[in-house]
Amino acid sequence: MSAQNDIATLNAKLDSLIELIGRAVPAAAKAPDWRAAEAFVWVPEPGELQAVEKVNRVDITLLCAVGHVRDLLLDNTRRFAKGLPANNALLWGARGMGKSSLVKAAHAAVNLEAGTSDVKLIEIHREDIESLPKLMAAIRSAPFRFIVFCDDLSFDNDDTSYKSLKAVLEGGIEGRPENVIFYATSNRRHLLPRDMIENERSTAINPAEAVEEKVSLSDRFGLWLGFHKCSQDDYLDMVRGYTAHFGLAIPEEDLRAQALEWATTRGSRSGRVAYQFIQDLAGRLGKQLP
Repeated sequence: MSAQNDIATLNAKLDSLIELIGRAVPAAAKAPDWRAAEAFVWVPEPGELQAVEKVNRVDITLLCAVGHVRDLLLDNTRRFAKGLPANNALLWGARGMGKSSLVKAAHAAVNLEAGTSDVKLIEIHREDIESLPKLMAAIRSAPFRFIVFCDDLSFDNDDTSYKSLKAVLEGGIEGRPENVIFYATSNRRHLLPRDMIENERSTAINPAEAVEEKVSLSDRFGLWLGFHKCSQDDYLDMVRGYTAHFGLAIPEEDLRAQALEWATTRGSRSGRVAYQFIQDLAGRLGKQLP
């Protein structure tokens, strides 16, 4: 009887140990169903790609006042989709001028032109940049091409995760996988705050080398696309484009006056402000936006 009790106690302890091990060892990440969607969000723990059923984006034809950079990014994306040489792209500049919208719109346009969804868009959040090597390992052997996209990418003074990004983009042993391209948006051209660069210059034994270490991250992006504040005419063109696209019936004089008043109350003109005005206008007209 005592032997049976000892065995039962041992089995209970083994069950507890197995449960503790199960908690400590993360479950294996599920392989994504690539055919389920054309866009995914990277979740570093446990290393999964979550499908996005409907991507929040606008048609590329509605991105006014950025025609030159739009064509450059679209051409770069087309070449990548065909397996031709293409560059990582950094879209930098004024807020609300369509940087992230352009990335998503270019992705959709290229797939639409090809009649497939073979180019996948993967969003990685800024705070997850250090897990980028893990993401690359997960998609390196997949039979698709991937645009890895990070919106509002920048680094603070004490942040060293930019070094991981540098290595993945160009500097590591493996480098960027052939089926992956990296697009990022930022308000900063060099991704790092000016005071951080100046501080490195002032405290370093060799100031030039210290600054080079910081700004060389941007050099990993072969394509730099600058977005600048729009003029009043550009802003009104954006508003008219949205109005025509969504079929909002309003006299031109009223549209112009209301759009300018809206921009004045916001204290700025941009693509984002134009779209916010259109949302307000559609609501007042009782019109649903798709």
